[in-house]
Amino acid sequence: MKKSSNLVLGLFLTIFLFSTSFAQAPQSVSRGSAALADAKKTSQPSKVTVEDIERDMAEALTIIENNHVNGNNLDYNGLFKTSIDSMLHTLDPHSNYFDAKEYEEFRTNQSSQYFGIGATIGDLSDKDGKVIATFIKATFDGAPAHRAGLRYGDKILSVNGTSMVGKPYFEVRDFLRGPRGTVAKLTVEKFGSGKTETVEIIRDAVSQPSIAESYMIRPGVGYIGMTGGFNQTTYAEFHEAMQRLKAQGMTNLVLDLRDNGGGLVSQAYQVSNTFLSRGQTIFTQKGRIQGVENNYQADNYTPDDTPIVILVNRNTASASEILAGALQDHDRALIVGENTFGKGLVQNPFQLEYGSMLLLTIAKYETPAGRLIQRDYSDGNLYNYYTNGGTLRDEDKQKTPNGAESKTDSGRTVYGGGGINPDEYVKSQTITTTKARFQRKLNDPIFAFVLDLAYGKVPGFENYKVDRPIEFNYTLKSSDFPIDKRIFDAFKNFATTKYGFSQAQIDSEKEFVERALRTEFVTASFGSTTSFQVFNEYDSQLKRAIELLPEAKQLAIQGARANAEKREPSRNK
Repeated sequence: MKKSSNLVLGLFLTIFLFSTSFAQAPQSVSRGSAALADAKKTSQPSKVTVEDIERDMAEALTIIENNHVNGNNLDYNGLFKTSIDSMLHTLDPHSNYFDAKEYEEFRTNQSSQYFGIGATIGDLSDKDGKVIATFIKATFDGAPAHRAGLRYGDKILSVNGTSMVGKPYFEVRDFLRGPRGTVAKLTVEKFGSGKTETVEIIRDAVSQPSIAESYMIRPGVGYIGMTGGFNQTTYAEFHEAMQRLKAQGMTNLVLDLRDNGGGLVSQAYQVSNTFLSRGQTIFTQKGRIQGVENNYQADNYTPDDTPIVILVNRNTASASEILAGALQDHDRALIVGENTFGKGLVQNPFQLEYGSMLLLTIAKYETPAGRLIQRDYSDGNLYNYYTNGGTLRDEDKQKTPNGAESKTDSGRTVYGGGGINPDEYVKSQTITTTKARFQRKLNDPIFAFVLDLAYGKVPGFENYKVDRPIEFNYTLKSSDFPIDKRIFDAFKNFATTKYGFSQAQIDSEKEFVERALRTEFVTASFGSTTSFQVFNEYDSQLKRAIELLPEAKQLAIQGARANAEKREPSRNK
């Protein structure tokens, strides 16, 4: 057999032996069952040994190499990874195998960073949909691209001698990223002057923060968009945001956990601990040994008492659900939005040979009220598990709870059996697939139009010129880049003349066009992070969350009273 097959086989057996060491448990056999086993011994197959597995695997690989149509050109890493993943997914949906490259990406993501130049890029297509080029849209504060002077509208002509003209942005992105300390030599064309410049940028660590944006969304109301997962810097980012917003007069908080897929539970614990009193349970972890559980309690003597509304949706999962569940069970936050995903399985990384890693489920989480977060996966169908049969979910109404009933500290009824059900259900805004496709087509004329205005190429709109470096950490004002009738009509004329849209088509998407135009101007002037503030102005779930802050305050008072009563010794004893 080929040497590569032996390597794959050796790796497979390493993981097989490793995984079976966690899967096997001592068994006791009663006298009756032992007799029955003796009676059936002759008809039972012999025990499968490691040697049997090695022989069968070797034979299967040899047959594949010698007979499969692609047997001379096998992707052994892919073959090996698929085999291991298939084995793990018979156990649960979240145990996974990472090869060496994936493991390195996993570690990098958990450190809240990646290696590259630190820029947001986007491509521009003509009216026929052909990509013209990829442009710089924004840089990040302190990142290599910002230090090198790259700006909104710089057309990327080449990277390290390879032409980027006509390539979509996701291909260009792969050329810009690379190991820390390596050189990315960019040739760019300045949109304003048309001049060509070449800059050498040393790739470095670029922050991927957990908190996409935090700012005062209303007088007295702070907003923290914790949508980037729970990574090694999450609590530090959260603590800094809380201090800054309080200095700006925050007395109420909206914490946005929508689309937060989770991550490090230790970080979710620390965020929860900010608002809960010493001794209050944050979550319980139950492992494979019956009767053994770990109860993780708050240790905060002076918890923060800011009223909180937490926003969630169907992509809120894992560590995010632990945070939302803990604050809901203790009546410390009002949960608003949609039913969350329902991932309550605990994974632990086990590093293997050759730089690979096994992420293995070792336990389950419960909320303080004893609710199971994990939803059912017993049918083993991963497609159904992640998409609910392809329909995702019927979001027109709140999902009916099907788990056990529990009580919060103040006696409110909550349910287990899969995710966190919001206290106030607010459906997310959705559009049809046809409408979404048409809006995507409008992105090109919107980008092209803003480029012209940002560099002063359209007479009469000089106040929209943004030929300057980005101003970071900016709180948007209503007077910044207003999209009035005059600029909307100018865009409509541009889109019909240069991209062939009809005026009726543009009028039918007036709100989308106004939002997208302003977002593009804000990105050019204040960066891609601040541009999230524009989207928040149109967010119906967020608007409802702000309206419900008085209820969140009352709920927190009830929860604090209930917690105090639990702590107070009974007068009858």
